[in-house]
Formats: sequence, C-alpha cells, structure tokens
Amino acid sequence: MILVDVDDVSMTRPERTLFRDVKLTIADNDRLGILGINGVGKSTLLEVIVGQVTPESGDVRRGRDTTVAMLDQRPEFEELTVRSAVGEGWEAESILDRLGMGEYFDADVSTLSGGQRKRVALARALMAEVDLLVLDEPTNHLDIEAIEWLEHRLVGHRGGLIIVTHDRQLLDKVTTRVLELDRTGWFMTDGGYQRHLQLAAERAEKADREEASRKILARQELAWISRGARARRRKPKARITQARAVIDGPASTPSSRSESLALDGFSSSRLGDRVIDLEGVAFAHPSSPMLFSGFDLSIEPGARLGVIGPNGAGKSTLLDLMARRREPTEGSVEWGSTVRLGYLDQAGSQLDPELRVRQTLTGDDGRLTVEQRQLLERFWFDADAQQAYVGTLSGGERRRLELLMVLGAGPNVLLLDEPTNDLDLDTLRALESFLDGWVGALVVVSHDRVFLERTVEQVVAVREGVAERVGGGDAVWQAVRSGTVAARAGSTSGSGVVSPPAAAVDGSARKRRSPSTLRRLIGVSETSLVELGDKRDELSVQLAGAPDHTQLAVIGQRLTELEGELAVVEEEWLALSAELEEVEGR
Repeated sequence: MILVDVDDVSMTRPERTLFRDVKLTIADNDRLGILGINGVGKSTLLEVIVGQVTPESGDVRRGRDTTVAMLDQRPEFEELTVRSAVGEGWEAESILDRLGMGEYFDADVSTLSGGQRKRVALARALMAEVDLLVLDEPTNHLDIEAIEWLEHRLVGHRGGLIIVTHDRQLLDKVTTRVLELDRTGWFMTDGGYQRHLQLAAERAEKADREEASRKILARQELAWISRGARARRRKPKARITQARAVIDGPASTPSSRSESLALDGFSSSRLGDRVIDLEGVAFAHPSSPMLFSGFDLSIEPGARLGVIGPNGAGKSTLLDLMARRREPTEGSVEWGSTVRLGYLDQAGSQLDPELRVRQTLTGDDGRLTVEQRQLLERFWFDADAQQAYVGTLSGGERRRLELLMVLGAGPNVLLLDEPTNDLDLDTLRALESFLDGWVGALVVVSHDRVFLERTVEQVVAVREGVAERVGGGDAVWQAVRSGTVAARAGSTSGSGVVSPPAAAVDGSARKRRSPSTLRRLIGVSETSLVELGDKRDELSVQLAGAPDHTQLAVIGQRLTELEGELAVVEEEWLALSAELEEVEGR
C-alpha cells in the first residue's frame, strides 16, 4: 500500500533553492534514509511529506486513512507530564526507561532540558501505532545503549519509516533506500548506507573521468584555435577565452559544497610530556550522591581517549573537571605547563546568540580582517551567513561555528563533548580526517559509534558511580558497539598502558600450557572466526534482501547474536595469543 507519493516538490529560501523537483514514493514496507548537508532542506522535506508545510510547487498525495507520527528536531509540548505526553501502561514506561527517562514519568515536560524533551518526543513517536514513522535526528541526546535499543526497535517496526540521521551505523542497519539532497539536486539509491557510499563513489569517479575528457578536448581546441589558418590575420579571442575558462575553471558539475571543510590549516603549539593528571577525583552535585569517586587518569601527549556511558552518569562533568570548569569534590586535577585547551561543549557556551556571525570573531567592531573572512569562508559561512545572528543559525551551523572558534585558538589538547550532534556527514568526515592527523591530545564524549571507532584508541567508562579506564582493542569496541560498557579489554596502569587480558597473564591460577597446545587452540579460534565471519556476511546479504519487516527482525536479531559470538571468540584469540607470546618469551 502506498503511504505517501511526492511528485516534483520544490522549496526555496531567500537567495537560494533548498531542493527542486523531488520525486519519491513511500510504501508500507519502505525504509528511507535522507542525507544532505546542513541547510539543504532535509527537515523541510520531512515537514512537506507529513503535511506540516505546503510545498511551493509539486504535489504530495497521502494514502487514504494513512496515519503518521513525526519526531521533530525541536519538539514542542503542551503543559503536561511525561506520562501524559507518552501514554499509560507498561510499554510506555519501558520505552521511556530504555531512553534514559525512567525516573521522569511524573515530571512536567516544561521542567526538562532540551535533550530530555527530545527523548520524550521520541518515546511518544515510538508509542504511536501509525502507518508511517518519520524521525528527524532521533539519536541526538541518546547514549550508546539507547541507540543500540533503538536500532532493534526500528528493525522490527511494522510500517513505513523515513529517517534523517548522522548516525551511519543506524542508517545502514535500518534503511533499504537512501535519498541524498545537495545544492545541485537529489539522487536515490537502493540499499543501505554502504551501498549508497559505493554508488556515490562510482558517480564521483565517472564525473572525474568526464571532467578530464572535457578538459582534454578544450586543450585540443585551444591549440587548434591558437595555430589558426596561415591566412587568418586575427585569432578568435572570445573562443580562446572560453577554452581557457574550461581548462582553468572548476568542474562543470559542482559538488554539494564548493570545497571540503578546511581544517588542515590550523596550527597547534608544542605539548610537553605532562598533559592532564587526575588523582583520586570524585564529584557530587550538592545534596546528591557521588557520580564517581577515586578516579585516577593520566592523559599522555598524543592520547586518543573516548568517554562512554549512559546519560546522567557524569561524562560531561568529567570533561568539565578536566577543563577545570568545575572543582572536584575530592582529589586534584593538574595541567602541564604547555597545555592550551580547546573545549567544544554541548551547550555552545562560547557563542552569544545576540551577536552576528562575524562578530564572534571581531567583537562589537564587526570589521573582519582578510584572514578572518577567509576563515569563515573555509567553514562555509559566505557573505550572507556572516551577517546572520547566531541565534538564527541551524544546529549544524552553530556547531560548525563553535568548532571554528575552538580550533582557531590553536589548542594542543581538545575536549569534545558530543561533537557529532547536528553535524552533517560532510562535516563529520572532515572532522574525522582532521583528528586522524592531529598531533595533540584528544578526549571525546560521544554516542556516535563510528566516530568513536575512527578517532579514539582507549576508552573510559562512566556508570553506576564508577569511572574507570577499560582499555582498547576489539573486545572493548564490541562492548561500545553493543552498549555493554562494563566489558573489559584489560586493566590499565597509571601511565595509561593497557595490560593484556587477565585470562592471558594469570599464570598462577592455572597450569601453563605448552606452545604447541596454544598454537592448536589459536588455530581452532581462527577457524571459528572465519566461519562466524562468513555467516555474518551471509546474514548481512539476507538482511538487505529481506522481503518484509518480520524477516528483517528475525535476521537482525540473529546478526546481533552472531556479533556477540564473534566478540567472544576474538577475545579468546587475543588471550591465547598473549599467553603464547609470554610462554615463548620466557
């Protein structure tokens, strides 16, 4: 059954087009992901689809009696309690609990923070028994465990689904088609996010080949025109100018932005051997129990540290302590003498909403230097955007401006608190690439599993009154992916060097095995890894071709179980390898 049919829909804003002539059809088994840079009109398209906004041109036809539930980026509520907003009964309470709102059943929604209200709105949308579920950035303000639960919930969702999200793993798990909007138009791909990336890369390669051919032909024409016939006294200068414009100019088909986000030009001052040391740190809000206590951590030069844990556990507080914005209830926080800190917090506290964008760099004077203007343009703030008030910027634009302010100060230690919130995928990729080559120390709080895997090497878990460093490696990353932050990859010393898993080093607790036995066991583990990996790949193919949501749920559940089995075998292989190395090194 067709739920929504969108035919040649277009929307504009002053001075620019958001999108033009978009066509799409959503049936009751469709799962559509929508991508695009900040400001290209993703949220507007959702509003058009559900009927909140009338398109400037084109038609939107909805199926008879089609019911829709939508999660807005900035949901609004009447004066009511959380329970009244979401619904009565065990399922509503279960969903709220899964989203970290279990203790707020009877709270007034008006007293909640913006992130908490977003979670209440998500619970309300998930509770609705509708034909079409429309979600705009549902993972913002969720912790990893909640995102993992949401994945399973959406895989088992019966009905149509449209989702805008920057969470690439969620996008790949739950979508069967992807629509990307950009400044030049739109295109649709069948399959999940990985398939979309593959086809996008192929399109880019084809465009590059066509552009190279176009310039070769232009050079040939330029050479011919310049030679001319012997009897020709005057060369056709206009055609020479046109040919040179083709050779020297940009590609004939512009990308979604004129160029990549330019992060590589930022300098970073030298960082000494001592960075940030936390010793015996504890923190409690007034009249509240300890968030954590007895926490020791030494951040080394070049550290890549991720902080994970459920909402409310104290992750942001821990970053505030590192930044010395808060004083610990117990213990001490010491900085090295060379530390220049850059802190991207969740609240955007460095930005005054009453200032224009240009004034964030210049102050009240408002006169930009050439360097400042170039810096703003590198971050995609053109002349019009520079005049906009900060309070009118979209969430992604504000985040980009905050990032500019932080990096522009030349830090050598970066603290990033949920940096991926509201960023589009172009900006995310540019930030990941920048951090990959950055020479300073990095501490990241994030719920974005792909971002964490690409940017950090060690993990600190904060939960249930405890903050501790749990190491790195595949076992920890499986714990991050599955939301089980209590898993351990090994203990850490005060220097931050990860020790091997206990099973590999506890020689006094069991009889030492011979090298031949260990090699045999390692071989068995490797065989199991190959077999499980093949099964995972086979299930992934089945998941992409599942005929209905029932099969999607069954296959998705088996795939999750298989990932857990793989993690166990991988950890066993690591322990055996470490034991063999120890035995052979004696």
